[in-house]
Amino acid sequence: MAKNLKTAGKAMAAKAATNRAALRAIKGGKAASPKAPASKPAAAQADDAPIIALNLPPVKLSPAMAAYFKKCEEKLGFVPNVLLAYAFDMTKLETFVAMYNDLMLGESGLSKLEREMIAVAVSSLNRCYYCLTAHGAAVRHYSGNPLLGEHMVMNYRVARLSKRQRTMLDFAVKLTASPWSVEEGDRERLRRAGFSERDIWDIAAVAGFFNMSNRVASATDMRPNTVYHGQAR
Repeated sequence: MAKNLKTAGKAMAAKAATNRAALRAIKGGKAASPKAPASKPAAAQADDAPIIALNLPPVKLSPAMAAYFKKCEEKLGFVPNVLLAYAFDMTKLETFVAMYNDLMLGESGLSKLEREMIAVAVSSLNRCYYCLTAHGAAVRHYSGNPLLGEHMVMNYRVARLSKRQRTMLDFAVKLTASPWSVEEGDRERLRRAGFSERDIWDIAAVAGFFNMSNRVASATDMRPNTVYHGQAR
């Protein structure tokens, strides 16, 4: 019993050290990183630290965000680095979380998988390392199909998609690449594929959100949690 308690205590201490190091890594520069697990080369860990290239020290979490971070730990086993990156400003963090949760997890005619597919198709065009890693893992998770996740990251056009999905992604990618060229014919193609007027709004909103997120991630050299790489394989 004593041995089991000692082992559990060590595991909890290691996890706490990892979380403290992640928060320190937000500041950039010489982040104090915990020792990499034996299963992952130290060099690979170093590639994704610090979390961002800007020196933006975190502030004290608001009660709402402290509870949200705890919920992430309980459900995911970690706090996504994008949240840690925004933790230098509670207004920005809370606004980002609210917008993300509404668009990606709220009520919509689009499934969670479809919204993640939009995120990855947009991020692929923008070559956003953070979002491709995190949301590529989400596509694998929601679809139960690792191959689809790889196709989406590399080139959604090679994936075995339904007409609905292909039309949706064609629209999101056009909106990303040349937003000025979107016209009524593009919206009509979505309607013919079975999307409602509200669905079209949601497709545009998700695509727009990830175009913003991609640019912020690229501008700050935001790095994804290494755990994403191995999820749902």
